[in-house]
Amino acid sequence: MIYVCEKLQIKYPIIQGGMGNISNAKLTAAVSEAGGLGTIGCGTMTPNEVEKIILETKELTDKHFAINIAISVSPYASELIDLVIKHNVPIVSLSAGNPAPYIPKLHEHGVTVIALVASVKHAQKAEAAGADILVAEGFEAAGINSTLELTTFTLIPQIVKHVKVPVIAAGGIGDGRGLAAALMLGACGVQIGTRLIATNEAPFHDTYKQNLVRASDTDTLLIGRSLGRLRRILKTPYAWRLTDLEKSGMTIEQYNEMTSEKQHVKGAIEGDMENGFINSGQISGLIEDIPTVKELLDSMMEVAEDQLNNSVMEFRKIQNN
Repeated sequence: MIYVCEKLQIKYPIIQGGMGNISNAKLTAAVSEAGGLGTIGCGTMTPNEVEKIILETKELTDKHFAINIAISVSPYASELIDLVIKHNVPIVSLSAGNPAPYIPKLHEHGVTVIALVASVKHAQKAEAAGADILVAEGFEAAGINSTLELTTFTLIPQIVKHVKVPVIAAGGIGDGRGLAAALMLGACGVQIGTRLIATNEAPFHDTYKQNLVRASDTDTLLIGRSLGRLRRILKTPYAWRLTDLEKSGMTIEQYNEMTSEKQHVKGAIEGDMENGFINSGQISGLIEDIPTVKELLDSMMEVAEDQLNNSVMEFRKIQNN
């Protein structure tokens, strides 16, 4: 945990997940200012669009932040790597594809590389390719998911066992209890996404935030399983339309069009639940309020410490009986 904080130059071992085309400077900077690692997700945005967010983020914070490039999603992966180097962004996370072709160039320019993985095999390959840190994501997570459907609780200890580089846990984590659990599984920190949506600084539509606050433990669903393109979203009118269409035989072209970043923006930014979707991890049932990012991260650290200390005390009592 200490190594990760020192390597990324952050106070807390908490990383913001990439949020595709709804990524923005305000939330990224707020996470970094609060002691975590803010992240700009590139989604399908053009290099010019991403560059604008990078410059805005630098105006709001002098702390480290990262760029997330979803390799198979973005048509501009190589150009975005050049953009990272141009603006001396110190950290890049690579997801949704093979990170190996991009790591040597990033390392040549002193960039720390985080690779997102969803299995032991993926983790070993990313480590062999030179990734500095791994984010292991269970399928409880929001948005695009691995078709392997491994849970965070089983995935983390297995990956930790088979690699030597630090592992960050993601998927199903949104509070201090989740942070404490991830550390006990062998992770060196956590990556969170859904919980950051419902924060004061997050510039998303209030309908999105309120839907998360009202959500129960069963209010997310997976779409795209029949097409080999899993995505976890919140139950909304548009989500049910997608589900019905998939059951009736949706083509991959229809699915890609209806789950594009355009529909993501409609739901998350415009609050249009009839014509757009909103990503949500299974932790939505834990969200009950809309704090500031600082309040959230401080609380996560405090609660995690209490959980760990209390567990140690209970464990010692059992041993001494």
